[in-house]
Amino acid sequence: MPRRSAAGVRTGVRVIVAGDRGTGKSSLISAAASDSFPEFVPSVLSPTRLPSDLYPDGVPVTIVDTSSSMESRVKLIDELKRADAVVLTYACDQPMTLSRLSTFWLPELRKLEVKAPVIVVGCKLDLRDELQPMNLEQVMAPIMQQFKEIETCIECSSATQIQVLDVFYYAQKAVLHPYAPIFDLENQILKPRCIRALKRIFMLCDHDMDGALSDAELNEFQVKCFNAPLQPAEIVSVKGVVQERIRRGVSDFGLTLEGFHFLHALFIEKGSPETTWAVLRKFGYDDDLKLRDDILQVPTKHAPDQSVELTVEAISYLREVFRLHDSDNDGSLQPSELDDIFLTAPESPWTVDPYLDAAERTSEGNLTLNGFLSEWALMTRLDPSCSLANLICIGYVGDQTSALRVTRRRSVDCKKQRTERNVFHCFVFGPKRSGKSALLNSFLGRPFSSNYTPTNGVRYATNVVEDIGGTQKTLILQEIPEGVKKLLSKKECLAACDVAVFLYDSSDEYSWKRARELLLDVARQGEESGYGVPCLLIAAKGDLDPYPMALKNSARVTQQLGMEAPISVGLKLKDSKNVFSRIIRAAEHPHMSIPETEKGKKRKQYRRLINSSFIFVSVGAAVAVVGLTAYRAYAARKNT
Repeated sequence: MPRRSAAGVRTGVRVIVAGDRGTGKSSLISAAASDSFPEFVPSVLSPTRLPSDLYPDGVPVTIVDTSSSMESRVKLIDELKRADAVVLTYACDQPMTLSRLSTFWLPELRKLEVKAPVIVVGCKLDLRDELQPMNLEQVMAPIMQQFKEIETCIECSSATQIQVLDVFYYAQKAVLHPYAPIFDLENQILKPRCIRALKRIFMLCDHDMDGALSDAELNEFQVKCFNAPLQPAEIVSVKGVVQERIRRGVSDFGLTLEGFHFLHALFIEKGSPETTWAVLRKFGYDDDLKLRDDILQVPTKHAPDQSVELTVEAISYLREVFRLHDSDNDGSLQPSELDDIFLTAPESPWTVDPYLDAAERTSEGNLTLNGFLSEWALMTRLDPSCSLANLICIGYVGDQTSALRVTRRRSVDCKKQRTERNVFHCFVFGPKRSGKSALLNSFLGRPFSSNYTPTNGVRYATNVVEDIGGTQKTLILQEIPEGVKKLLSKKECLAACDVAVFLYDSSDEYSWKRARELLLDVARQGEESGYGVPCLLIAAKGDLDPYPMALKNSARVTQQLGMEAPISVGLKLKDSKNVFSRIIRAAEHPHMSIPETEKGKKRKQYRRLINSSFIFVSVGAAVAVVGLTAYRAYAARKNT
C-alpha cells in the first residue's frame, strides 16, 4: 500500500522494530501506544498505529513488531525490506545485546540491502547497573562511524516512560527529514546536491538578480516557505548571525548565496533539518533532491512509435545558454563552462552513460554547439522527464508545455509518406569487426583507429546533419551488439527506430552472410509487429578487395527485399558524410526502403485480396439494394 500522495507527499511512516529476543521491543511499542507500562505483553504485537496528531508533522506512524526466532525469519526479512525506518533495540542491562548490533543486526541489514534509516534504541534504561555507567556517545561513535545508515541513538525506559515517544519521533523524523541526502554529518557540511538545489532556489528568489536577497525578497521567501513573514528585528538578527560567522555572507544588497548556504547548514547542525526540507519541498524537490514527477508536465506518448523532441522555443533557449557560457567565444564549451551550466541541477547529466562520449567535441575535448544541442536531443529522446527537469533546473522559466512536443506516429507518417520529425533514431546492426564503432566515431568527427575494441553494451553517437536545402536534422546512431535475439524478442523493439543500417565487411564473405541474416531477422520482426522500418545496407571497407560475388550477392538481396543498393564506404570512412545524409533521407521517407520478405509479400497480397473481395461484395450488395429499391418503385407505379 503506497505511503505517498499523488504529489509525492508522505501520508504515513512504517517503522519496523527489530532486535534480539528479550530486549524490550514489544514493551516499547505497547508503552508508546498506551502511554503506560503494560503488565502483560504478547511475544509479538500486531501492527500498532500512532495517531497523526501525536507529532508536529501530522503524519501517522505504523509500528510493526517482529520476532527474532528462526521460524519467523522469512516474515522478518519481508518486513525489513518494506520499512521506511528501522528501530534496532538492545537492552541496557545486557551488554551482549549491544555488541550484537555491530556483529549481526547491522551487517544483516546491509546484506538484505535495506536502505531505510536506522535508529539504535537502548531499552530498559531503568534496569542498568548504576555501578557501571555508560557514555552512550562514546560507545556509539565507532559504530556510527562504521555504519553510516544509523541516523541517531537514544536510550529509554518503557517502565518509567522515559523518552519512549521520542524513539518514534526520531524514527519519523529520519524518514520525513533525513540527514543523509542533505548533510555530511562527519564533515559538518552541506552535500553537493543540497548546495545545488539551494543555489537554484536562491536564484529564483533573487528577482532583481543582484546576487543578494534584499529584506523584501527574504520576506517573500519566508512567506512562501513557512506562511509567515519575518519581523524587521528578526531580519536584522538573522543577518547579524550570518555576519558574525561568514564575512561575505551579507552584502550591501542583502543576504548573499554564501550566507544563504550557511544559514541552512546552521539549521541542520542545530538539529533542525526539517527547516531545510520545508524549503526544498516547497520548491518541488523529492527525497533524492530531484524535481518531483508531479510538477513536471511531460507530454505523454500514446503509442510506442511516437517520440518526444525539444520544441523550437526550447532549442532557442539552449542556444542562448550556450552563448552566455561560452566565455571565450570559441564556439565550444570547456568542461568548466559546461559544469557551470548545470550548477543548479542535481549534477551534470552527461558525465555517465549513455551520454558520456556520445557527442561531437573539439580536439581539446570541448563540447561544440552541435554537440551540446545533440546531447539534449538524445536525453529528450531517451528520458523526456530527465530532460525537462534539467531544462527547468538550468533556468527555463517558460511554460513547460512549450518545451517538449510529441511527434506523430511513425505508422501515420508512413501512410502520409512524409514526416515532421527533426530527430531521427537509427539502429546500427552488423557482425563483429564490420565497422559499427568506426561509423559512430566518424559521425563524431573522430579519427579512424585500426585498434579493435569490441562494444559490449549499448553505445550512442549523436550529431547534427545538414540536409539538402540547408535544413538541419539531428541523427542518433545506436550501436546494437551482435547478439540481437533478446532485443528482437520484444514486440515493440523497433517502434523507437526511425531507420536501420546494416554494416558488413565487403572483403569478408562471413560478414556479409551474417549481415544478411540480421537484415532478414529485422525485416521479419517489422512485418510481424507492424513496426517495419526503412533499412540501408552499408558495405564497409570498400577500399579492400571484395570477396568474390560480393557486389552481385548484395545487389540481388536488396533488389529482392525492395531496398536501395548497398552504400560502399572505405576502410577509414573518409567519405562517410554522404552516408549520414543518406540515412537522414531514408528516415524522412518512412514509406520507402522497408524490406519485404517473401512471407511478408504473400501476407500483403492476401490482405489486398481480402480487401478487394470485401469491396466487391460491398459494391454488389449496394447494386442489389439499389436494384431492389428501383423494382419496388416500378411495381408501385404499375399498381397505381
